[in-house]
Amino acid sequence: MTVTPIASHRRILFASLVGTSVEFYDFYIYATAAALVFPALFFPATDPALAQLASYASFSVAFFARPLGGLVFGHYGDRMGRKTTLVASLMLMGISTVLIAFLPTYAMIGWVAPALLCLLRFGQGLGLGGEWGGASLLAVENAPRGWAYRYGAFPPMGAPVGFIFANGFFLLLGALLTDDQFREWGWRLPFLASAGLVGLGLWVRVKLTETPAFVEAQEAAPPPRIPVGELLREHWLPTAAGTIGTVACFALFYISTVFIIGYATRGLGYDRESFLAVELVAILFMAAGIWIASSYADRIGAARVLAIGCVATVFVGLTIGLFVTANALAGVFAWLALGLFVMGFVYGPLGGWLPSLFPARVRYTGVSVTFNIGGIIGGGLTPFIAQALAEKGGLALVGWYLAGAAALSLLGLALVRKRGAV
Repeated sequence: MTVTPIASHRRILFASLVGTSVEFYDFYIYATAAALVFPALFFPATDPALAQLASYASFSVAFFARPLGGLVFGHYGDRMGRKTTLVASLMLMGISTVLIAFLPTYAMIGWVAPALLCLLRFGQGLGLGGEWGGASLLAVENAPRGWAYRYGAFPPMGAPVGFIFANGFFLLLGALLTDDQFREWGWRLPFLASAGLVGLGLWVRVKLTETPAFVEAQEAAPPPRIPVGELLREHWLPTAAGTIGTVACFALFYISTVFIIGYATRGLGYDRESFLAVELVAILFMAAGIWIASSYADRIGAARVLAIGCVATVFVGLTIGLFVTANALAGVFAWLALGLFVMGFVYGPLGGWLPSLFPARVRYTGVSVTFNIGGIIGGGLTPFIAQALAEKGGLALVGWYLAGAAALSLLGLALVRKRGAV
């Protein structure tokens, strides 16, 4: 498949990477703030555990907004094109994130503060709901033969890139500010900085043209009037398979990041900056896992690589209690590095596998719906559930929860095992 004459491969891949990096940066700064400062600032309670649970519940709001965003942006992405939709999703995510920087806290305006926070979190979810699927299509629909999964790795690679920028920013603030300064105003700076990153993403994306696959689909037949109707009517099996096939990656990631940050700093007594630094190094293993897994997917097939990752996820889940303990930061790092490396295997090939499940005319909708509903199942309430399980029966229950998510994804892979690349 040839690339449009105006947009080079390099620009296309950078655009697919930078957009998702910005989107995930925005998402992760909320996740980090939800674990570290939002419980006290927006959800005060006599019991700190209840405040933490309420903060994690606000984090989950975006996951329930993402399928709606996937439907809206998928609809227009399949009818009007990938480029315009990707620009709109990035703007919505960026505006919602920047506005969080200006929110008054519960102490200032009472219950209105968490209500506004949840509203803007909903806006973040809407934007991200249309982002990941479109970025994946931008990459894989321009990929040369035999390179679909390596091209498809660039949007997933935005996850570790965004995480590094987000956690690195919080780590820098922790080094420069006192705890009081950080709680009073320092936490707002990462949200404010999102404006510059969004500007960079928009500058790259407005120069792109439509993908060859979309142009060919438009020339072959009129676009579907209601893409989601055609998707559910004619492609319900790959939709179901793709949805549950993504569960493991969400569960593993949000246990390894959001839940662990709160559990380790509050439950195990680790210093916030030290733990963020450990996470920052461990996320590099996720980037390595994404590229290795995607490279192998081009050689042996995505379904096989994803299945290997799911089996490894079971092992990661069942060993969490052995490594994540107090006064053993090296052991915690070993578990995080292993878990995030395995995360690369259940996440990286999705950038090419999900688009392979659907024809081009409903592909944007199909990828967005499956990825985002899978996000609800695998990640939406995972920090909340993991926190509740840990308080009830320790980390062993959290590990079994993660193993169950991996088993569910294996089932999804089995439903469409013969699917190939785009």
